Amino acid sequence: MAMFAVLLLLAAPLLPPAAAQRPPGCRRQCGNVTVPYPFGIGARCHRGEGRGFRLECDDTRHPPRLTVAGYGHEVVAISLASAEATVLLNASRACYDRTSGSGRVLDRREYPMALNGSAFLFSSMKSKFVAIGCPDLAYFVDDGGYYVTGCMSVCRPSESALPGSCRGGDGCCQSNIPLGLASYRPHVRSFGRRQQQQGGTFLANSTGCAYAFMVDAWWFWYAGSHFNRTGDFAVPVVLDWAIRGAGAGDSCATVRENATAYACRSAQSVCLDSTNGPGYVCNCTSGYEGNPYVLGGCNGDELAAMIAHTYAAGDELAAMIAHSYAAGVSIGVFMVILACFWAHLSLQKRRILRAKQRFFEQNGGLLLQQHLGSLASSGVAFKIFSEEEIKKATGNFDEARVLGRGGNGVVYRGVLPGAGGSTTVAIKRSRVADEKQLKEFSKEMLILSQINHRNVVKLLGCCLEVEVPMLVYEYVPNGSLHRYIHGDGKGQAPLPPGERLRVAAESAHALAYMHSSASPPILHGDVKSANILLDGELTAKVSDFGASRLAPADEAQVATLVQGTCGYLDPEYLLTCQLTCKSDVYSFAVVLLELLTGRKAFCPDGPEEDDTSLAFSFVTAVQGRRHREIMDGNVREELGDEVIDDAAELVIRCLSLTGDERPTMKEVADKIERLRNCACTNATV
Repeated sequence: MAMFAVLLLLAAPLLPPAAAQRPPGCRRQCGNVTVPYPFGIGARCHRGEGRGFRLECDDTRHPPRLTVAGYGHEVVAISLASAEATVLLNASRACYDRTSGSGRVLDRREYPMALNGSAFLFSSMKSKFVAIGCPDLAYFVDDGGYYVTGCMSVCRPSESALPGSCRGGDGCCQSNIPLGLASYRPHVRSFGRRQQQQGGTFLANSTGCAYAFMVDAWWFWYAGSHFNRTGDFAVPVVLDWAIRGAGAGDSCATVRENATAYACRSAQSVCLDSTNGPGYVCNCTSGYEGNPYVLGGCNGDELAAMIAHTYAAGDELAAMIAHSYAAGVSIGVFMVILACFWAHLSLQKRRILRAKQRFFEQNGGLLLQQHLGSLASSGVAFKIFSEEEIKKATGNFDEARVLGRGGNGVVYRGVLPGAGGSTTVAIKRSRVADEKQLKEFSKEMLILSQINHRNVVKLLGCCLEVEVPMLVYEYVPNGSLHRYIHGDGKGQAPLPPGERLRVAAESAHALAYMHSSASPPILHGDVKSANILLDGELTAKVSDFGASRLAPADEAQVATLVQGTCGYLDPEYLLTCQLTCKSDVYSFAVVLLELLTGRKAFCPDGPEEDDTSLAFSFVTAVQGRRHREIMDGNVREELGDEVIDDAAELVIRCLSLTGDERPTMKEVADKIERLRNCACTNATV
């Protein structure tokens, strides 16, 4: 028993202070909503510094309204067992002028939701993104402005719109949301109201208003009453919550490193890693129920009461020994405690090593290791890096080494030691990856590592000892094409007009190589000016294969979800969820437009509906024979109107709403080479 008490003494610092409990007198109810700890109404009634756990109850409302302090979202339910909360969110909408046929926006209301820094994330299992109305494109972006997901609803006669179907062609479409999503900013855009040439395909039975919203997947049922709505309405959204950040630890394995913040208080509780993002949740062990976040919160049968009594007796004995220790504990007891401490550290180290090995195998490390020899014999320099090597190369992910941030993660400048001197590389640290991606990761690495093209950024290796693999690329010093077209606020010199067609041709050849020369074909999936880098000679190099996909054997049957970027996304992909080579063609056409016009691909604050999208505004300009007017003046002067007209014709073909009508990347590359030759001839005349 004495040894048991000593162990309790050792564990005592690992228990959180009693102050973490909810003080007496705190409200447990707001209207019909029960508020369990770690949530609380008002100051000092919740866990920690808030981060979503502090709630406010407005009793002046009827019924009383419960909201998240600092975030303002109305809470209608909280579950400890499933670690979920349900909140209300207004549907975003855009209403159009149907009487004049202009498609002018009469009213637009967009309702974002930001959960950054809180305990909440959107539930990828129980919430989905829905759009109602047609013909419309609805999507949402994250806090960085990067596209997350979206869908397109087109119009059929109302008798074809079946209740509950919501399949995209019936005035309603839906899309799944990814793991780890903390912010949501919706956009609703007309798709075709001012493009009459598309005829009945998109314009049949069009609606006056279009809506987009995140919603509880089990709550939403599409009915005809939704189709012609014109007013505001709110829907329930399911959020996952967990103990996250601010010293709480990212997982059960690491939380005990700062155990004063450990949230699982009940003796009959167990720690579980969050299934959505970092953090952990607490559950009562089998046979018990109640609140695992408070002392004695998990209740069971008489045996459980006996166990709880035993723990209480142990606590008293531990307190006695602590008092003795304060007065002067014997060296023997001190040595026992020290031995237990070192045993604890050793156990933690073994856990970390086991976790690294598990991630390594989960990410396909064994398969990659088997093929490293054959890759080396064929001249491919590809390496599997350890997590320690990556940390050392990036200065433990020093913020000063950040090259760029995107919707999928952060890219760092790294320095790797070598026999011939150090090598500067770019290291991409992704945020999240779904299970399907991880299963195919090793196969994709084997293919991508063998890409050998002067206009494609070389993949040098990867790190598999982490939950989401990190990628190591060659370092390209001059930054992105986006900076050279649009500037970066640092006096970046614009790309000369004569160089723009060259960069376009090099990029097109790189994509054509990926589509036709690689086996199987490689689809990029996120072609944009920010993903085309320029080296010291201003040679174009297509980058960011974190979004790339290997083409399936049967493209027509396999749907691939991609995180692309607003302004570049293939509208056909939004309708079919099928990524094809022609999706890259559409996106590249937008890049070509950026080079020719100097305008950005997407401007959400554009004065007119079509002005938000460079692709849409260009199509409208061509219809009105005004395409020369929106070209960059210097580009038009140097290339000449004949080349500009031919380039516009190529872009229009690439922007066709039907993928089959677009040219291949090989045809695009060849056409741009001919335009370059023609431009050079004009310049010498």
